[in-house]
Amino acid sequence: MPSPPCPDSAVGRPLNAHISTSPLSGESMSLRRPCIAATIAVCALAVAGCSDTQSAQPSDVNTAASFASGSSMDKLRASGRIRIGVKFDQPGMGYKKAGSHEPSGFDIEIAKIVAGGLGIQPNKIQWVQTTSQNREKFLESGKVDLVVASYTMNNARRAVVGQAGPYFVTGQQLLVRKDRGISGAKDVKGKKVCAAKGSTSVRAIKNSYQATPVQLATYGQCVAQLRGGSVDAVSTDGAILLGYAAQDPRELEVVGEPIDEAGYGVGYRKGDTGMCNFIDDTLQKAFRNGSWDNALMTTLWKTSGLLPRHPDVMESCTGSGTAS
Repeated sequence: MPSPPCPDSAVGRPLNAHISTSPLSGESMSLRRPCIAATIAVCALAVAGCSDTQSAQPSDVNTAASFASGSSMDKLRASGRIRIGVKFDQPGMGYKKAGSHEPSGFDIEIAKIVAGGLGIQPNKIQWVQTTSQNREKFLESGKVDLVVASYTMNNARRAVVGQAGPYFVTGQQLLVRKDRGISGAKDVKGKKVCAAKGSTSVRAIKNSYQATPVQLATYGQCVAQLRGGSVDAVSTDGAILLGYAAQDPRELEVVGEPIDEAGYGVGYRKGDTGMCNFIDDTLQKAFRNGSWDNALMTTLWKTSGLLPRHPDVMESCTGSGTAS
């Protein structure tokens, strides 16, 4: 497999290639620069021989998984099935092509890693289409067991549901049409900028960009409005926007420096401390054994050139209480 490129364009710019902080606690997260030779060597070894379709394999499933009797993890292991809420409209993160049997993307691979830790085979995962607006609702109602859907961790959400991680850190940017002459935040002041309802991006559009927020159900709808000229830009995390830009590089591009940092977490039922600890442990194992690198290289790197380091700091599960 060829070594990853070291692009200097906005579309290839690696987000978080610096020392960052935890989105909740402010603790330091060390994030690697993708052009360091040692890093490239590690990543190349981790994904050597990968094909375009490589994904979580049955061998990645912990068939010897064992949990405390009666715990949510034990119940899921015993059932051999799990329902996971994911996005269907975010290329590179969670995307389901017309006619496909299942979605693909970095979030999908992370979901398979977590399910594998429960002893659940990839073909036993039920993928539930989820939007920014209904993630908490789906967890609270029991429609899904977990959510892995570019789910930014913050205290407001953790007051309603549990969030473990982060497993990825990104930052909010702008997706624009190349023919509009927009190069950054200063150019969208007073203009219409689209984001998904229920996302953390809406407030930043108004406060940081001083633009007029346009809220739609999904980012896919926002991108359609951008192409049609109804809005001037789309704003959310750069990792998501780069996937859209890669689909239409002649017309769309990502511009501006990230205005913040956001850690993506795995959503679970509030109060289930055992599940939180399990997810954190599973993610940390994935960081160490190369499966996180493999997930990144077979998804986000292919669509956007992103090659950030995994987060080094997990948010504490303390205070989550116990599930009833």
